[in-house]
Amino acid sequence: MYIDSYNSRGFMINGNRVLGPCALLPHSVVQWNVGSHQDITEDSFSLFWLLEPRIEIVVVGTGDRTERLQSQVLQAMRQRGIAVEVQDTPNACATFNFLCHEGRVTGAALIPPPGGTSHTSLGQAAQ
Repeated sequence: MYIDSYNSRGFMINGNRVLGPCALLPHSVVQWNVGSHQDITEDSFSLFWLLEPRIEIVVVGTGDRTERLQSQVLQAMRQRGIAVEVQDTPNACATFNFLCHEGRVTGAALIPPPGGTSHTSLGQAAQ
């Protein structure tokens, strides 16, 4: 999985356009039914702990700025042994690409940021 670029309408992942919020899993991409960080619940993260191989870390992109998630959501992920990294979406895309490049079993939950198109790169993630 590799995030090529993103814009206010969605993401370009492995050369395929994905509209709106999405969840990235080691071998697939699915639409993620959230409108903003306030819609993120324990249920909206359930797909990450139902999978094999076990996801090590989920990178969450909350739009154009880093937003705080509900503490019970983070606690539910910790109890299942999954680390959560919450960032603004541009940084979350770069972090996801970097972790995948390192061979980590990584998931992502991404909300498109408002604004123009940006390309991600491993160079951005390493900075």
